[in-house]
Amino acid sequence: MSDKLILFPETARIERGHLSIGGRDAAELCREFGTPLYVFDEAMLRTQCRGFIGEFRQRYPDTRVVYACKAFINRALAALLAGEGLGFDVVSGGELSIVLAAGAAPERIYFHGNNKSREELAAALGRGVGRIVADNFHELALLEELAAGRRQKVLLRLTPGIDPHTHKFTTTGIVDSKFGFSLVDGQAEEAVKLAGRSRAVELVGLHFHLGSPIFEMEPYEKAIPVVLDFAAAMKERHGLALQELSIGGGFAVSYVLDRPAPPIAAYAEAIATAVREACRQRRLAGPALVIEPGRSIVGRAGVALYSVGAVKRIPGVRTYVSVDGGMADNIRPALYGAKYEVLVANRAGEEGGEVVSIAGKFCESGDILVQDVRLPALRAGDILALPAAGAYCLSMASNYNSSLKPPVVLVKDGQARLIRRRESYDDLMRCDEV
Repeated sequence: MSDKLILFPETARIERGHLSIGGRDAAELCREFGTPLYVFDEAMLRTQCRGFIGEFRQRYPDTRVVYACKAFINRALAALLAGEGLGFDVVSGGELSIVLAAGAAPERIYFHGNNKSREELAAALGRGVGRIVADNFHELALLEELAAGRRQKVLLRLTPGIDPHTHKFTTTGIVDSKFGFSLVDGQAEEAVKLAGRSRAVELVGLHFHLGSPIFEMEPYEKAIPVVLDFAAAMKERHGLALQELSIGGGFAVSYVLDRPAPPIAAYAEAIATAVREACRQRRLAGPALVIEPGRSIVGRAGVALYSVGAVKRIPGVRTYVSVDGGMADNIRPALYGAKYEVLVANRAGEEGGEVVSIAGKFCESGDILVQDVRLPALRAGDILALPAAGAYCLSMASNYNSSLKPPVVLVKDGQARLIRRRESYDDLMRCDEV
Protein backbone atom coordinates (compact mmCIF):
# COMPACT_ATOMS: atom_id res chain seq x y z
CA MET A 1 0.00 0.00 0.00
CA SER A 2 1.34 3.44 -0.91
CA ASP A 3 2.74 5.49 1.98
CA LYS A 4 1.31 8.54 0.18
CA LEU A 5 -2.13 7.62 1.52
CA ILE A 6 -1.27 9.44 4.74
CA LEU A 7 -1.59 12.70 2.78
CA PHE A 8 -5.08 11.85 1.52
CA PRO A 9 -8.35 11.98 3.51
CA GLU A 10 -8.62 9.38 6.25
CA THR A 11 -11.19 7.42 4.21
CA ALA A 12 -8.77 6.97 1.28
CA ARG A 13 -8.02 3.37 0.37
CA ILE A 14 -6.35 1.41 -2.42
CA GLU A 15 -8.78 -1.24 -3.58
CA ARG A 16 -8.15 -3.52 -6.55
CA GLY A 17 -5.40 -1.17 -7.68
CA HIS A 18 -7.61 1.93 -7.61
CA LEU A 19 -7.67 4.88 -5.23
CA SER A 20 -11.00 5.30 -3.45
CA ILE A 21 -12.13 8.30 -1.41
CA GLY A 22 -15.14 8.26 0.86
CA GLY A 23 -16.06 4.84 -0.48
CA ARG A 24 -16.02 5.97 -4.12
CA ASP A 25 -13.56 4.80 -6.77
CA ALA A 26 -11.64 7.86 -8.01
CA ALA A 27 -11.56 6.61 -11.59
CA GLU A 28 -15.34 6.07 -11.54
CA LEU A 29 -15.82 9.61 -10.20
CA CYS A 30 -13.80 10.90 -13.14
CA ARG A 31 -15.93 8.96 -15.61
CA GLU A 32 -19.08 10.37 -14.01
CA PHE A 33 -18.04 14.00 -13.56
CA GLY A 34 -15.07 14.42 -15.91
CA THR A 35 -11.66 15.90 -15.18
CA PRO A 36 -10.21 18.03 -13.76
CA LEU A 37 -12.28 17.18 -10.72
CA TYR A 38 -12.00 18.21 -7.07
CA VAL A 39 -13.25 15.69 -4.53
CA PHE A 40 -13.88 16.60 -0.88
CA ASP A 41 -14.31 13.96 1.79
CA GLU A 42 -17.13 14.90 4.15
CA ALA A 43 -15.88 12.72 6.99
CA MET A 44 -12.46 14.40 6.89
CA LEU A 45 -14.04 17.86 6.96
CA ARG A 46 -16.09 16.98 10.01
CA THR A 47 -13.10 15.35 11.71
CA GLN A 48 -11.06 18.53 11.35
CA CYS A 49 -13.85 20.76 12.62
CA ARG A 50 -14.38 18.58 15.67
CA GLY A 51 -10.63 18.28 16.20
CA PHE A 52 -10.13 22.04 16.43
CA ILE A 53 -13.14 22.56 18.67
CA GLY A 54 -12.26 19.64 20.92
CA GLU A 55 -8.51 20.13 21.27
CA PHE A 56 -8.66 23.87 21.86
CA ARG A 57 -11.67 23.91 24.21
CA GLN A 58 -10.16 21.09 26.24
CA ARG A 59 -7.24 23.41 26.99
CA TYR A 60 -8.95 26.81 26.75
CA PRO A 61 -12.72 26.45 27.17
CA ASP A 62 -13.64 29.91 25.86
CA THR A 63 -12.36 29.28 22.33
CA ARG A 64 -14.24 30.30 19.19
CA VAL A 65 -13.35 28.46 15.99
CA VAL A 66 -13.85 30.68 12.95
CA TYR A 67 -13.28 29.21 9.49
CA ALA A 68 -11.10 31.28 7.14
CA CYS A 69 -13.21 31.32 3.97
CA LYS A 70 -10.33 32.40 1.74
CA ALA A 71 -9.09 28.79 1.77
CA PHE A 72 -12.26 27.77 -0.14
CA ILE A 73 -15.94 28.39 0.36
CA ASN A 74 -19.23 27.70 -1.33
CA ARG A 75 -22.76 27.36 -0.01
CA ALA A 76 -22.68 23.61 0.60
CA LEU A 77 -19.38 23.79 2.44
CA ALA A 78 -20.52 26.80 4.47
CA ALA A 79 -23.66 24.95 5.55
CA LEU A 80 -21.61 21.93 6.62
CA LEU A 81 -19.16 24.04 8.63
CA ALA A 82 -21.92 26.05 10.29
CA GLY A 83 -23.58 22.79 11.25
CA GLU A 84 -20.36 21.74 12.97
CA GLY A 85 -20.44 24.88 15.10
CA LEU A 86 -17.88 27.03 13.30
CA GLY A 87 -18.10 30.76 12.70
CA PHE A 88 -16.70 32.43 9.59
CA ASP A 89 -13.80 34.74 8.76
CA VAL A 90 -14.68 36.55 5.53
CA VAL A 91 -12.52 39.01 3.60
CA SER A 92 -14.89 40.29 0.92
CA GLY A 93 -18.49 41.07 0.16
CA GLY A 94 -18.55 37.92 -1.96
CA GLU A 95 -17.51 35.64 0.88
CA LEU A 96 -19.98 37.41 3.15
CA SER A 97 -22.82 36.84 0.67
CA ILE A 98 -21.99 33.14 0.31
CA VAL A 99 -21.98 32.33 4.02
CA LEU A 100 -25.14 34.34 4.63
CA ALA A 101 -26.85 32.56 1.73
CA ALA A 102 -25.88 29.27 3.37
CA GLY A 103 -27.68 30.29 6.55
CA ALA A 104 -24.70 31.27 8.71
CA ALA A 105 -25.54 33.35 11.76
CA PRO A 106 -24.36 36.94 11.09
CA GLU A 107 -23.22 37.40 14.68
CA ARG A 108 -20.67 34.61 14.19
CA ILE A 109 -19.00 36.31 11.23
CA TYR A 110 -15.69 38.18 11.48
CA PHE A 111 -15.07 40.54 8.55
CA HIS A 112 -11.36 40.92 7.72
CA GLY A 113 -9.47 42.66 4.92
CA ASN A 114 -7.02 45.51 4.44
CA ASN A 115 -9.17 47.60 2.06
CA LYS A 116 -12.84 46.93 2.70
CA SER A 117 -14.94 49.12 0.46
CA ARG A 118 -17.65 51.49 1.62
CA GLU A 119 -20.21 49.13 0.05
CA GLU A 120 -18.78 46.08 1.81
CA LEU A 121 -18.78 47.78 5.20
CA ALA A 122 -22.31 49.05 4.67
CA ALA A 123 -23.45 45.53 3.80
CA ALA A 124 -21.74 44.10 6.88
CA LEU A 125 -23.33 46.69 9.13
CA GLY A 126 -26.71 46.18 7.51
CA ARG A 127 -26.62 42.42 7.99
CA GLY A 128 -25.51 42.59 11.61
CA VAL A 129 -22.06 41.03 11.22
CA GLY A 130 -20.71 40.16 14.65
CA ARG A 131 -17.19 41.58 14.38
CA ILE A 132 -15.34 43.80 11.95
CA VAL A 133 -11.58 43.45 12.18
CA ALA A 134 -10.39 47.00 11.53
CA ASP A 135 -7.16 47.11 9.57
CA ASN A 136 -6.37 50.84 9.21
CA PHE A 137 -7.39 54.41 10.02
CA HIS A 138 -9.26 54.80 6.72
CA GLU A 139 -11.55 51.96 7.73
CA LEU A 140 -12.16 53.38 11.20
CA ALA A 141 -13.20 56.65 9.56
CA LEU A 142 -15.58 54.84 7.22
CA LEU A 143 -17.16 53.00 10.13
CA GLU A 144 -17.62 56.29 11.95
CA GLU A 145 -19.46 57.61 8.92
CA LEU A 146 -21.56 54.52 8.16
CA ALA A 147 -22.56 53.24 11.57
CA ALA A 148 -25.63 55.53 11.66
CA GLY A 149 -26.42 55.41 15.36
CA ARG A 150 -25.34 51.83 16.04
CA ARG A 151 -22.12 50.69 17.69
CA GLN A 152 -20.26 48.00 15.76
CA LYS A 153 -18.05 45.63 17.70
CA VAL A 154 -14.53 45.65 16.28
CA LEU A 155 -11.15 44.05 16.75
CA LEU A 156 -7.99 45.91 15.74
CA ARG A 157 -5.59 43.99 13.53
CA LEU A 158 -2.01 44.36 14.72
CA THR A 159 1.32 43.55 13.09
CA PRO A 160 3.42 42.22 15.97
CA GLY A 161 6.69 42.02 13.99
CA ILE A 162 7.09 38.24 14.24
CA ASP A 163 8.51 36.17 11.35
CA PRO A 164 6.61 32.85 11.01
CA HIS A 165 9.35 31.29 8.84
CA THR A 166 7.15 30.66 5.83
CA HIS A 167 7.10 31.94 2.24
CA LYS A 168 7.34 35.73 1.92
CA PHE A 169 4.09 35.82 -0.08
CA THR A 170 2.19 34.23 2.84
CA THR A 171 3.92 36.08 5.68
CA THR A 172 1.62 38.72 7.17
CA GLY A 173 2.71 39.50 10.73
CA ILE A 174 6.06 41.22 10.12
CA VAL A 175 6.58 44.98 10.29
CA ASP A 176 6.87 45.26 6.48
CA SER A 177 3.29 44.15 5.80
CA LYS A 178 0.30 45.71 4.11
CA PHE A 179 -1.89 44.44 6.94
CA GLY A 180 -2.78 45.97 10.27
CA PHE A 181 -1.64 48.61 12.73
CA SER A 182 2.06 48.45 13.56
CA LEU A 183 3.12 48.09 17.17
CA VAL A 184 6.52 49.72 16.62
CA ASP A 185 5.57 53.19 15.43
CA GLY A 186 2.65 54.17 17.62
CA GLN A 187 -0.08 53.45 15.05
CA ALA A 188 -1.65 50.69 17.12
CA GLU A 189 -1.90 52.87 20.22
CA GLU A 190 -3.40 55.72 18.19
CA ALA A 191 -6.01 53.27 16.84
CA VAL A 192 -6.91 52.21 20.38
CA LYS A 193 -7.39 55.86 21.36
CA LEU A 194 -9.55 56.57 18.31
CA ALA A 195 -11.71 53.51 18.86
CA GLY A 196 -12.07 54.33 22.53
CA ARG A 197 -13.45 57.81 21.73
CA SER A 198 -15.70 56.58 18.94
CA ARG A 199 -19.48 56.61 19.10
CA ALA A 200 -19.62 54.19 16.13
CA VAL A 201 -17.39 51.32 17.23
CA GLU A 202 -16.95 49.28 20.37
CA LEU A 203 -13.40 47.98 20.70
CA VAL A 204 -13.71 44.45 22.08
CA GLY A 205 -10.45 42.83 21.07
CA LEU A 206 -7.16 42.54 19.25
CA HIS A 207 -6.23 40.37 16.29
CA PHE A 208 -3.05 39.26 14.58
CA HIS A 209 -2.26 36.77 11.85
CA LEU A 210 1.34 35.73 11.31
CA GLY A 211 1.11 33.95 7.97
CA SER A 212 0.66 30.46 6.61
CA PRO A 213 1.50 27.62 6.70
CA ILE A 214 3.25 27.67 10.08
CA PHE A 215 4.91 24.38 11.02
CA GLU A 216 6.44 25.61 14.30
CA MET A 217 4.94 26.65 17.63
CA GLU A 218 7.57 29.32 18.29
CA PRO A 219 5.99 32.13 16.22
CA TYR A 220 2.74 31.88 18.19
CA GLU A 221 4.63 31.61 21.48
CA LYS A 222 6.55 34.79 20.64
CA ALA A 223 3.65 36.82 19.24
CA ILE A 224 1.12 36.21 22.02
CA PRO A 225 3.20 37.85 24.80
CA VAL A 226 4.04 40.77 22.50
CA VAL A 227 0.37 41.45 21.78
CA LEU A 228 -0.66 40.96 25.41
CA ASP A 229 2.12 43.34 26.50
CA PHE A 230 0.41 45.88 24.27
CA ALA A 231 -3.01 44.99 25.70
CA ALA A 232 -1.75 45.51 29.25
CA ALA A 233 -0.22 48.87 28.33
CA MET A 234 -3.43 49.96 26.63
CA LYS A 235 -5.45 48.91 29.69
CA GLU A 236 -3.27 51.09 31.90
CA ARG A 237 -3.12 54.10 29.56
CA HIS A 238 -6.52 54.06 27.87
CA GLY A 239 -8.74 51.66 29.82
CA LEU A 240 -8.81 48.92 27.18
CA ALA A 241 -10.86 45.97 28.42
CA LEU A 242 -9.66 43.04 26.31
CA GLN A 243 -12.64 40.75 25.75
CA GLU A 244 -11.31 38.81 22.73
CA LEU A 245 -7.89 37.84 21.42
CA SER A 246 -7.70 36.44 17.89
CA ILE A 247 -4.40 34.75 17.07
CA GLY A 248 -5.41 34.13 13.45
CA GLY A 249 -4.73 30.82 11.77
CA GLY A 250 -1.84 29.55 9.68
CA PHE A 251 -2.00 25.97 10.94
CA ALA A 252 -0.08 23.74 8.54
CA VAL A 253 -1.08 20.65 6.58
CA SER A 254 1.14 17.96 5.12
CA TYR A 255 1.64 18.37 1.38
CA VAL A 256 4.66 16.09 0.99
CA LEU A 257 5.89 13.07 2.91
CA ASP A 258 9.12 14.63 4.14
CA ARG A 259 7.42 17.56 5.91
CA PRO A 260 4.68 16.34 8.23
CA ALA A 261 2.43 18.93 9.86
CA PRO A 262 2.06 19.09 13.64
CA PRO A 263 -1.19 17.68 15.07
CA ILE A 264 -3.97 20.03 16.14
CA ALA A 265 -3.22 19.17 19.77
CA ALA A 266 0.29 20.62 19.49
CA TYR A 267 -1.03 23.98 18.31
CA ALA A 268 -3.75 23.94 20.96
CA GLU A 269 -1.32 23.19 23.77
CA ALA A 270 1.21 25.82 22.75
CA ILE A 271 -1.33 28.58 22.10
CA ALA A 272 -3.55 27.96 25.13
CA THR A 273 -0.52 27.77 27.42
CA ALA A 274 0.97 30.96 25.98
CA VAL A 275 -2.30 32.89 26.38
CA ARG A 276 -2.94 31.72 29.93
CA GLU A 277 0.63 32.38 31.07
CA ALA A 278 0.88 35.78 29.40
CA CYS A 279 -2.42 36.87 30.95
CA ARG A 280 -1.34 35.64 34.38
CA GLN A 281 1.96 37.50 34.24
CA ARG A 282 0.28 40.74 33.13
CA ARG A 283 -2.71 40.41 35.47
CA LEU A 284 -5.16 40.37 32.60
CA ALA A 285 -8.49 38.59 32.70
CA GLY A 286 -8.41 35.76 30.21
CA PRO A 287 -10.10 36.91 26.99
CA ALA A 288 -12.11 34.73 24.66
CA LEU A 289 -9.65 33.05 22.28
CA VAL A 290 -10.47 33.21 18.56
CA ILE A 291 -8.70 30.91 16.10
CA GLU A 292 -9.10 31.00 12.32
CA PRO A 293 -8.26 27.64 10.71
CA GLY A 294 -8.85 27.49 6.96
CA ARG A 295 -6.23 25.43 5.14
CA SER A 296 -6.12 22.98 8.05
CA ILE A 297 -9.88 22.33 7.82
CA VAL A 298 -10.15 21.76 4.06
CA GLY A 299 -6.61 21.06 2.85
CA ARG A 300 -6.32 17.33 3.45
CA ALA A 301 -10.04 16.82 2.81
CA GLY A 302 -9.66 17.79 -0.87
CA VAL A 303 -8.14 15.76 -3.72
CA ALA A 304 -7.56 17.02 -7.26
CA LEU A 305 -8.00 14.47 -10.07
CA TYR A 306 -6.57 14.97 -13.58
CA SER A 307 -6.42 12.93 -16.78
CA VAL A 308 -3.08 12.37 -18.49
CA GLY A 309 -2.79 13.49 -22.11
CA ALA A 310 0.47 14.09 -23.97
CA VAL A 311 3.81 12.71 -22.77
CA LYS A 312 6.97 14.43 -24.02
CA ARG A 313 10.34 12.75 -23.45
CA ILE A 314 13.51 14.81 -23.90
CA PRO A 315 16.37 12.28 -23.70
CA GLY A 316 18.86 13.18 -21.00
CA VAL A 317 16.81 16.20 -19.90
CA ARG A 318 13.26 15.59 -18.67
CA THR A 319 9.97 13.85 -19.31
CA TYR A 320 6.88 16.04 -19.26
CA VAL A 321 3.50 14.47 -18.58
CA SER A 322 0.69 16.89 -19.43
CA VAL A 323 -2.68 16.83 -17.70
CA ASP A 324 -5.98 18.54 -18.43
CA GLY A 325 -5.70 21.06 -15.59
CA GLY A 326 -2.89 23.13 -14.16
CA MET A 327 -2.30 26.67 -13.03
CA ALA A 328 -5.85 27.82 -13.78
CA ASP A 329 -7.23 25.49 -11.10
CA ASN A 330 -4.08 25.34 -8.92
CA ILE A 331 -1.77 28.33 -9.18
CA ARG A 332 0.08 27.54 -5.94
CA PRO A 333 3.12 25.80 -7.53
CA ALA A 334 3.58 28.60 -10.08
CA LEU A 335 2.91 31.38 -7.57
CA TYR A 336 5.15 30.35 -4.69
CA GLY A 337 6.70 26.99 -5.44
CA ALA A 338 4.21 24.83 -3.55
CA LYS A 339 5.05 21.12 -3.67
CA TYR A 340 2.75 18.12 -3.97
CA GLU A 341 2.95 14.34 -4.10
CA VAL A 342 1.16 12.42 -6.88
CA LEU A 343 -0.59 9.06 -6.99
CA VAL A 344 -1.73 7.26 -10.16
CA ALA A 345 -5.32 6.74 -9.10
CA ASN A 346 -6.17 3.99 -11.60
CA ARG A 347 -2.91 2.08 -11.01
CA ALA A 348 -2.34 2.94 -7.37
CA GLY A 349 -0.79 -0.39 -6.47
CA GLU A 350 2.09 -0.10 -8.96
CA GLU A 351 5.53 1.04 -7.89
CA GLY A 352 7.13 4.13 -9.42
CA GLY A 353 9.67 3.60 -12.18
CA GLU A 354 10.17 6.85 -14.11
CA VAL A 355 10.97 10.39 -13.00
CA VAL A 356 8.60 12.85 -14.68
CA SER A 357 7.31 16.38 -14.27
CA ILE A 358 3.55 16.93 -14.27
CA ALA A 359 2.75 19.83 -16.59
CA GLY A 360 -0.48 21.78 -16.89
CA LYS A 361 -2.18 22.55 -20.20
CA PHE A 362 -1.92 26.33 -20.03
CA CYS A 363 0.26 28.56 -22.18
CA GLU A 364 2.95 29.27 -19.60
CA SER A 365 6.28 27.48 -19.24
CA GLY A 366 5.85 27.86 -15.49
CA ASP A 367 2.66 25.81 -15.52
CA ILE A 368 4.19 22.81 -13.74
CA LEU A 369 2.14 21.17 -10.99
CA VAL A 370 4.80 18.75 -9.73
CA GLN A 371 8.48 18.72 -10.58
CA ASP A 372 10.52 15.51 -10.84
CA VAL A 373 8.36 12.83 -9.25
CA ARG A 374 8.86 9.07 -9.67
CA LEU A 375 5.76 7.33 -11.03
CA PRO A 376 4.88 4.23 -13.05
CA ALA A 377 5.28 4.84 -16.80
CA LEU A 378 2.27 6.98 -17.63
CA ARG A 379 0.03 6.84 -20.65
CA ALA A 380 -2.86 8.89 -21.98
CA GLY A 381 -6.01 8.32 -19.96
CA ASP A 382 -4.32 7.59 -16.64
CA ILE A 383 -5.79 9.45 -13.65
CA LEU A 384 -3.43 11.42 -11.42
CA ALA A 385 -4.46 12.35 -7.89
CA LEU A 386 -2.91 15.28 -6.01
CA PRO A 387 -3.62 15.07 -2.27
CA ALA A 388 -4.04 18.03 0.10
CA ALA A 389 -5.63 20.08 -2.69
CA GLY A 390 -8.60 21.38 -0.73
CA ALA A 391 -7.17 24.77 0.25
CA TYR A 392 -6.50 27.77 -2.00
CA CYS A 393 -6.52 25.82 -5.28
CA LEU A 394 -10.18 26.49 -6.03
CA SER A 395 -10.39 29.85 -4.29
CA MET A 396 -7.53 31.19 -6.46
CA ALA A 397 -8.71 29.46 -9.63
CA SER A 398 -9.09 31.49 -12.82
CA ASN A 399 -10.41 31.25 -16.35
CA TYR A 400 -6.96 31.68 -17.86
CA ASN A 401 -6.97 30.68 -21.54
CA SER A 402 -10.78 30.85 -21.18
CA SER A 403 -10.70 27.52 -19.39
CA LEU A 404 -13.64 26.20 -17.39
CA LYS A 405 -13.40 26.01 -13.62
CA PRO A 406 -13.76 22.40 -12.46
CA PRO A 407 -16.66 20.78 -10.65
CA VAL A 408 -16.53 19.90 -6.96
CA VAL A 409 -18.07 16.78 -5.43
CA LEU A 410 -18.58 15.85 -1.80
CA VAL A 411 -18.22 12.13 -1.01
CA LYS A 412 -19.46 10.18 1.97
CA ASP A 413 -20.15 6.48 2.54
CA GLY A 414 -19.99 5.62 -1.15
CA GLN A 415 -22.21 8.49 -2.27
CA ALA A 416 -21.08 11.51 -4.30
CA ARG A 417 -22.93 14.83 -4.29
CA LEU A 418 -22.15 17.54 -6.80
CA ILE A 419 -21.74 20.79 -4.84
CA ARG A 420 -20.44 22.88 -7.73
CA ARG A 421 -20.95 22.04 -11.40
CA ARG A 422 -18.33 22.50 -14.07
CA GLU A 423 -18.53 25.88 -15.77
CA SER A 424 -19.84 26.03 -19.32
CA TYR A 425 -18.73 28.16 -22.25
CA ASP A 426 -21.92 30.15 -21.76
CA ASP A 427 -20.75 30.91 -18.23
CA LEU A 428 -17.56 32.41 -19.64
CA MET A 429 -19.57 34.91 -21.68
CA ARG A 430 -22.40 35.61 -19.25
CA CYS A 431 -21.07 39.01 -18.16
CA ASP A 432 -20.05 40.13 -21.65
CA GLU A 433 -21.72 43.11 -23.31
CA VAL A 434 -21.70 43.40 -27.11
